[in-house]
This record gives sequence, C-alpha cells and structure tokens, in this order.
Amino acid sequence: MSSRVLAADVEHFCDQGWVLTRSHDDVAAVQRWVSEVAAWPQDDGEWLHHLELTDTGPQLCRTENFVPFHADLRALLTTGPMLETASALLGEPAVLYKEKINYKLSGGAGYSPHQDAPAYRFVATHVSCMVAVDDALVDNGCLEVVSGHHQDLLPVDEVGCIRSEVVASLTWVPVEVKAGETLWFHSRTPHRSGPNLGPTPRRALYPTYNALAEGDLRAAYYKQKRGELGDGAAVSLIGDFQGRPVA
Repeated sequence: MSSRVLAADVEHFCDQGWVLTRSHDDVAAVQRWVSEVAAWPQDDGEWLHHLELTDTGPQLCRTENFVPFHADLRALLTTGPMLETASALLGEPAVLYKEKINYKLSGGAGYSPHQDAPAYRFVATHVSCMVAVDDALVDNGCLEVVSGHHQDLLPVDEVGCIRSEVVASLTWVPVEVKAGETLWFHSRTPHRSGPNLGPTPRRALYPTYNALAEGDLRAAYYKQKRGELGDGAAVSLIGDFQGRPVA
C-alpha cells in the first residue's frame, strides 16, 4: 500500500463500500481543464459529448473518452495519488478502465438508483469514484449511497436499474463532496443522484479503474460502447440517466 493511502480509508471502503478522500488541491486548475474539455466541438474528435434537453434548451450533460486528448487530465487520472488510491482499494495494481465528466449544470437531470457493475464489460474487479470539480451538495444533486451493501448484484428492472421495491428497502445517505475531494465507491455500491435544482453547476470527473492483472481494456470498452449505443441518443449502457438526451 502507498504511504499516501491511509489504512483507515481502505478499511472504511472494504466495510462500507465507499470512502471520501482528498485527491487534489489545485481546484482552479481542474475546473479550468474541465471547462476546456466542455468547449471542444461536438463532432470534431474521438471524444464523446452527450447533450440533454432542459427547460431552457439543450446543454452538455456528459463527456467521455477525453484522456487521450488532454494531457493534464490524463496525468491526474492515470498517475500519482489517484492511481495509488485505486490500487490500494483494489488491493493490487490498477489501470484506468474508463472516464467521464458529468456536468449536471443548473437544471440538469439526475440518475436513477443503480450499481455500476452491470454496465462494465470485460472486467470482474473494478472501483469507481467521483472527483468533485465543483462542490457537490444536496441542493445541486450530490450522490446518495447505500453503505455496506456492495457484496452482490441487486435485482434490476427492464432498463438495468435497481427495482423500485428494492430501492425502497435500502437506506440512502447523501454524501456531500467538496471540490478537490473524491468519493470512491465499489462498482456494486448502490448509488443515485437527484437533479440540480440550484443555480450552480455540479461538475465531476468519474474515472473507473480495473485490476491491471485483467488487462488494459480501456480501448476495448469504448469500442464496445460505441457499438452498443450506435448513433442513438443514449447516455449510458443502462437506463439510469433521468434526463432527455439529445441525439
């Protein structure tokens, strides 16, 4: 285990299925980098921009596959404390599996209760996290998690989200995450988030890491995702997005 990763954090993660850590201190730089990605053109690159329709018109809701094209974000997510923490939580060396930015601008939609594991192809061992770019608070749609419930896959509905009767039986706790902090969670940890009802954005980076022993599968993931989504307006490989996608 890296000397920068606390044993108490690993213990909390193993017991509860999530843990809150500090991932970076240069909040202004990360906010600037995310704004740079958001300004990239819609149809002039290999990255994936997703739009949602809001009451005030279309707006960006997600960007994926940006690491090859932004050196600073690539360094943040694939080296140093982020990779060290992912490796410590997995209990073995980790590698980046996929990455996205969820913007959740004012008026942006939330995400239905789900587990990440059903949407992840090729790997059995993986961990996700939310790197707060802006403060993620209850008013702007922070994540809610279920503690200590990450051992098994839960029954799902027709779109791959947790069935409503199961959702009602679980205890959901909002986890507010300040800019510069990271909420790590197991790929089977149930989580959800509400819409952004406030005036400020709730942008966040969401990298996922898999055990390096299973291979560097990032390119295979995006090839598979492009094939499954095709030219449609879907945002995820499961139907957790509660907004109105724009083709």
